[in-house]
Amino acid sequence: MKAVDVRNKSDDELKEELSGLGKEAFNLRFQKASGQLENTSRVRQVRRGIARVKTIQKERARAAS
Repeated sequence: MKAVDVRNKSDDELKEELSGLGKEAFNLRFQKASGQLENTSRVRQVRRGIARVKTIQKERARAAS
């Protein structure tokens, strides 16, 4: 996911995206702990996706106030 894609989403869509990424990060942590994680680079992608969404949300909150 690119920052341009995130910026085009509404606030509600960003909340849903953040929730989904959080769940995926949780599942990836469990897979890593149990030794079932095959795509280790996905952990980094999810972490960065969460950071992107939170950054855009914070930018919008600052612009609104």
